[in-house]
Amino acid sequence: MAADKPAQSNLEKYAAPKNPALPKSTMKLDLSRTALVVIDPQIDFMSPKGKAWPMTGESVTEQNLISNLLRLFKAAKGANMPVAISPHWYWGTDHNWKIQAPVEAMQHEMKLFDRKNELDLQGFENSGSDFMPEFKPYIMDGKTIICSPHKLYGPQVNDLNLQLRKQLVDQVILTGMLANLCVESHMRELLEQGFEVAVVRDAVAGPKLPEGDGYMAAIINYRFMANAVWTTDEVVAMMEGKG
Repeated sequence: MAADKPAQSNLEKYAAPKNPALPKSTMKLDLSRTALVVIDPQIDFMSPKGKAWPMTGESVTEQNLISNLLRLFKAAKGANMPVAISPHWYWGTDHNWKIQAPVEAMQHEMKLFDRKNELDLQGFENSGSDFMPEFKPYIMDGKTIICSPHKLYGPQVNDLNLQLRKQLVDQVILTGMLANLCVESHMRELLEQGFEVAVVRDAVAGPKLPEGDGYMAAIINYRFMANAVWTTDEVVAMMEGKG
């Protein structure tokens, strides 16, 4: 038990406020029009073998991210819900960008999510750009939507919005990484496009750098903007018809 105390203590700073000023969420999940969206479920972000693990590992571990995502994948498939992956891949030509912000420059320097081009999968299997092996049975089942890659943070340049609309989806359960960058950017864009968005707070994780705690930055904005901020337990119960 003693080994669990530091981790629990770390999580207390992320707890919801005891006396919130904002109204309670009124979002009610309707499984007939809901999709699970998983952002960047890739080795470079989520695995100790990944290039970004020194930045992301603490948060991934704190949130029990892999286990929670596995539960959500399983429950969504059991509920016959659409599941969409919004991946992050860089083609070789992307490294020639002449305008780069700090995180972009760092990702290019580290060669995160690298692929030669959109048509060449040589070297992709089990690389940092590949999906986490635990998730592959759910992602590679011939039913999961694998969107074209987002190149910065949001889904404005990929086909996630189109894919969701084609499934008559207007509620999104949002998960993945990075909490304060891609997840938050997806949340903002989907809200602007008229979707009702719930973020699963323990199925996202963020970077921790001297510049700041990405998870902390994100959870605050989720509380302000998302239609709901739920836990994996709560979402699984709803998917299974128990919530």
